[in-house]
Amino acid sequence: MSFRRNRITALLPRAAIIAHDLFMVWACWQLLHAGRYSILPDAPALPLWNVDTSLVLGIQALVFWRVGLYRGLWRFASVADLINIFKASFIGLVAIVLTLAWKRFNGVPMSVLVIYPFALSALLGAPRLLYRAWKDYQALQSDSSGKRVLILGAGQAAEALVRDLRRSGEFEPVGLLDDAPHLQGAKLQDLPILGTLDDAAAVARETAARLIVIAIPSLDAVGMQRVVGLCESTGVPFRTVPKLSDILQGQSLPGQLKEVAIEDLLGRKPIQPDWALIRNWLGGRTVLVTGAGGSIGSELCRQCARHGAGRIVLLEMSELLLLTIEAELRRSFPDIEVEAVLGDCGDPAVIRHALSLHRVEATFHAAAYKQVPVLERQLREAVRNNILSTENVARACLEAKVEHFVFISTDKAVDPVNSLGASKRYAEMICQSLDQKSTHTRFVTVRFGNVLASAGSVVPVFREQILKGGPVTVTDPEVTRYFMTIPEACQLILQAAASASHGAIYTLDMGEPVPIRVLAEQMIRLAGKQPYKDIAIIYTGLRPGEKLHETLFYSDEDYRPTSHPKVLEADVRTFSRDLVLANVPRLREAIASYDIEAIQEILFATMPEFDPLQQDAYIPSANVVPFPAREANR
Repeated sequence: MSFRRNRITALLPRAAIIAHDLFMVWACWQLLHAGRYSILPDAPALPLWNVDTSLVLGIQALVFWRVGLYRGLWRFASVADLINIFKASFIGLVAIVLTLAWKRFNGVPMSVLVIYPFALSALLGAPRLLYRAWKDYQALQSDSSGKRVLILGAGQAAEALVRDLRRSGEFEPVGLLDDAPHLQGAKLQDLPILGTLDDAAAVARETAARLIVIAIPSLDAVGMQRVVGLCESTGVPFRTVPKLSDILQGQSLPGQLKEVAIEDLLGRKPIQPDWALIRNWLGGRTVLVTGAGGSIGSELCRQCARHGAGRIVLLEMSELLLLTIEAELRRSFPDIEVEAVLGDCGDPAVIRHALSLHRVEATFHAAAYKQVPVLERQLREAVRNNILSTENVARACLEAKVEHFVFISTDKAVDPVNSLGASKRYAEMICQSLDQKSTHTRFVTVRFGNVLASAGSVVPVFREQILKGGPVTVTDPEVTRYFMTIPEACQLILQAAASASHGAIYTLDMGEPVPIRVLAEQMIRLAGKQPYKDIAIIYTGLRPGEKLHETLFYSDEDYRPTSHPKVLEADVRTFSRDLVLANVPRLREAIASYDIEAIQEILFATMPEFDPLQQDAYIPSANVVPFPAREANR
């Protein structure tokens, strides 16, 4: 009984709208006839109902239903709804003309038929627009107690944002700023455009804005840096609307305000891969991803699933990470077959089992240890996991005749001075050595710098330190690093894999390196704080194995552009491939006996360029950069 009552209650508004529209059809028909007959001296009687009126109502009701006039809501009536109404009126006229033609339009003046679709459109559209205007007025009146919002930008995103803010009832838009000269002094949604973006500080004071929203989703990194600087100068909290790509990928919701992320301030434009090439290469393939639960591995799985892979085999040694990525892929990509394998890729039995489950056509080896200071004290584990596991997976793929083997390397493999760089460089040489011996498997190395928000990135560390009120720890005022986002890194990997030649090393044109000090300062400002004033920055000194600056290529690795303007290919350096492969069994013996000295000797013999940094013991504390005490600024 309750269900029936709820259903009837839900249908009442739609029934009322249908009754309204049919009444307007009848009124339109009657009024047009009355107007036409009013000019005749001996006008015939005009009945309130006859056969013609019944036919018009029936025809028009059927057209309204077929056109879908009742799928929209009066609260959000727009130009699209008016177009739909006119279309329904015109189609209705055509149907009425065809129906009444049998009686040669007896009793129906032609002038009525000509004016009918226009008059009916006005009678149906006007109440809808008036209802929306009334609701918008109510929302505007209720905004008086909401948070006052100044909007930067006056485009489509700003127009949609104003409507969303007014509907919420929690915010009161007070004005807009835009650099376009022709918009100055104009209005958008009855909101004035009060000046250019450079006027943000003055306008924010004059309007008593309590929040600034950046509604320019098309801004590049340089533009975003400028706008963020202007927002910071106001002293008012600021947010931004999400980009369309973030909405489509499910990272943000439409209308959701989010904080400006450090990724938005990278000093270069994001990479745009050749998606047609990638989809053509990936289409229907079975892909194996090692380290599938890590930051890089999991995003690789998502990108492969999103761009055409038919089946993904996940190999991960952490049960929680494996469970998480498997559940996500099954939920987000139900049409793709997912196979999960729990185990260490350094175990020959595990990798053979993973490759035997399906005919794997491409392997992405993302499993690795990446923390420089930790690996400096754990050379054995760096060699075991980064070198021997890579060799194990690579040989297994060679034996299984996997078509593509993609090794994920790092810029620290160039002129290595630490255990991470040395182990990754040795793994690169193993892949290049096996590539020379292979006629079926193509070995490719992809090398890039730091990845924002990955497990080895400083960004999560800085974010946590800022949330706790500081201090933020930076190793050295001059230290710089290359940065890219996780999706960009994985897109580069797919781009390189789809277009690579045998044994090649690829990297991204990553622009200029970013000083870590500047990165820390920007993150503090994005959190609404002032560096050196609200949040301290401590310089701790370079950690064991760290360099001031990283490079992406060896000096003798002549690099050149590829078919993609942002992807570079390096020539393979000359080295003894036989020595590289012959020393792998020796490394296994040294690993088995935990002989660190033997491991070091083998690395030095195989890689003459390996030159460990001789640093003093790591000092966990250092001088604090002076800044005024918080109490003095209260």
